[in-house]
Amino acid sequence: MDAPSQTRFAAVIVAAGQGLRAGQTVPKQFANWRGKPLVRHSAEALISAGAGEVVVAIPANGKEVAGKSLAGLPSVRLVPGGATRQASVRAALEAISGDPPRFVLIHDAARPNCPAAVVARLLAALEAHPAAIPVLKVVDSLARADGSLMAGSAEREALRRVQTPQAFRYADILAAHRAWTGEPTAGDDAQVAAAAGLEVALVEGDERLRKLTFAEDFVDIHPRTGTGYDVHRLAEGEELWLCGVRIEHERGLVGHSDADVGLHAVVDAILGAAGAGDIGEHFPPTDPQWRGAPSSRFVEHAVALAAKAGFTIGNVDLTLICEAPKIAPHRDAMRARLAELLGVAIEAVNVKATTTEGLGFTGRGEGIAAQAVATLTPLERT
Repeated sequence: MDAPSQTRFAAVIVAAGQGLRAGQTVPKQFANWRGKPLVRHSAEALISAGAGEVVVAIPANGKEVAGKSLAGLPSVRLVPGGATRQASVRAALEAISGDPPRFVLIHDAARPNCPAAVVARLLAALEAHPAAIPVLKVVDSLARADGSLMAGSAEREALRRVQTPQAFRYADILAAHRAWTGEPTAGDDAQVAAAAGLEVALVEGDERLRKLTFAEDFVDIHPRTGTGYDVHRLAEGEELWLCGVRIEHERGLVGHSDADVGLHAVVDAILGAAGAGDIGEHFPPTDPQWRGAPSSRFVEHAVALAAKAGFTIGNVDLTLICEAPKIAPHRDAMRARLAELLGVAIEAVNVKATTTEGLGFTGRGEGIAAQAVATLTPLERT
């Protein structure tokens, strides 16, 4: 083998599996997660951490999808993987043997979050050890698959959860893979290293390194926030509906539906948080079926769309902007009706009002404006 190059470390990403449990139309490592293919997250993180080269082991028929997933990234090379994880890693290690780095990190594509601090701890450990892996303590009670329980905290305290990337002195791990004669189902590269007699150091891992395995792992679990804004003109001879409450007033709001400006702003806020367009797309004013329709139907539709996307209403904050009518006498009724439509506690709904000090169309009493903020929270998984 040639002498090690000046590159401090290279990286291998294992992305040759089929990932069928994730329920995607492509292997999970090429499925989108938070706006980009899963494997790209890992590659970008390792490049950012200082990897001089990233070799990605891919399925035999995955060159096109892998190329699109990693397009534009510097120093990334694709190699066909093998029938097992161990074979795929060896193929990737062999691919960089012509210009061997000092160290190599081997990472699973299914772990998209790769904190730079973990990489730094691994590289530091390699100065004194031929191999190092990130681990976490086991904090939960354990049970065997046959239903029998393990023997309490003593066993748990002796165990660790193993993560990737796993770090090695390149020459040592390549030799270990070349010498591997065990079953072709090596769970990870630390097992291959240990079989070759290499000492494996343990460094602190990170919960962010969790592995994405199942379809639900690809569901967005973060709260979302959307905003809504609407305006309607005031005119004589019209009913005035605000937040689902009819208010006696000399003028009402004009619109294709009941023109409830408050509910319309709330609907747009919910649709925005759900990434589902705006109220005009779902209830176009050119459609006669919505003429005079109660805006409560629009709210119910938006809430159903949010639920379909995996979210429930967290809270809504609504501001009505007008000179008249006075909102304070009706605020409690408005909050109660909104909470009913949204399926939340009244404490999760806020309605307030302001004026524009006589400025603009609202100041002149020509119309009412409303702006809303809605937060969606992920539905609990069952």
